[in-house]
Amino acid sequence: MRTERLAADAASITRAAEILRRGGLVAFPTETVYGLGARADDGRAARGIFAAKGRPPGNPLIVHVPDIASARALADDWPEGAERLAQALWPGPLTLIVARRRDRVADEVAAGGPTVAIRVPVHPVARALLDAAELPIAAPSANRSTTISPTTAEHVEKSLGGRIDAIVDGGPTAFGIESTIVDVTSSPARLLRPGHVSADAIAALLPLRTSAGMITAPDERAPSPGTHARHYAPRARVALVPGEAVRDEVERAARAGSRAGAIERGARTVAGPHAELLPADPGGYAAALYAALHRLEDAGCDVIVIAAVPEDPAWDAVRDRLARASTPP
Repeated sequence: MRTERLAADAASITRAAEILRRGGLVAFPTETVYGLGARADDGRAARGIFAAKGRPPGNPLIVHVPDIASARALADDWPEGAERLAQALWPGPLTLIVARRRDRVADEVAAGGPTVAIRVPVHPVARALLDAAELPIAAPSANRSTTISPTTAEHVEKSLGGRIDAIVDGGPTAFGIESTIVDVTSSPARLLRPGHVSADAIAALLPLRTSAGMITAPDERAPSPGTHARHYAPRARVALVPGEAVRDEVERAARAGSRAGAIERGARTVAGPHAELLPADPGGYAAALYAALHRLEDAGCDVIVIAAVPEDPAWDAVRDRLARASTPP
């Protein structure tokens, strides 16, 4: 299959929408990461996502829609908590899990379960594509399963080129890590995956309990994307160490014959072509993390040594991604 590379202009959006309507696969930017889209009402199209990604069938997909009314139309029940969060935080990097309408959302999208994960993106390219397609679009991250999520069209091409119909190139994404996921099917609501929208922001709007860090076995249906132990991971072994131990760990790996890379925060202790220095604040760090992992993977690093990030709640989403990236295969 030849993968078309499309610009983020009106003609390309029209072309991408045509591909989606006929059941094809299109990668496109959101404010979080690039998503791999297919129409959410078509089981055959959704199976194409799983095949292209090598994704386990028990791992459900997030459905993207243009507005709250479109989200309600996919739900068998739309609780008060869903409405409250949607009104306050959509469009944006927040996913809500609600009971699904089986006539509107294919079984494959929901991994055969009774719920569906829905969000309304804020990215202008994603919104233009949803408007042009006039369909709910299922779209997990546009990469092979468990590998580093893509924040540029080049990352998508590296992982899925030749496996999908098209990539809409909207430049680098802004937030860099995946959406916050909240299950609102019961009260209190459950935070299943931390993201840019904080637990505090959600808890200010409705009762919330935290299930972040939950692990789903590979052969079980996941309640949400992002709950398997290994995720967001480069081919290299990832070693999380205290900041003061990064240089020693890099030198130890080099003495053992490995090509070692490093990711540090705020201040540098390791120099060289495979040393990445990310911003000291959680938002800046999150936006830069996956691109740094891609660069070190592309450089052929066998080991990537990452300085541990703070334990405070502002870093919850980053800590979750680093923990899963460092889980052995």
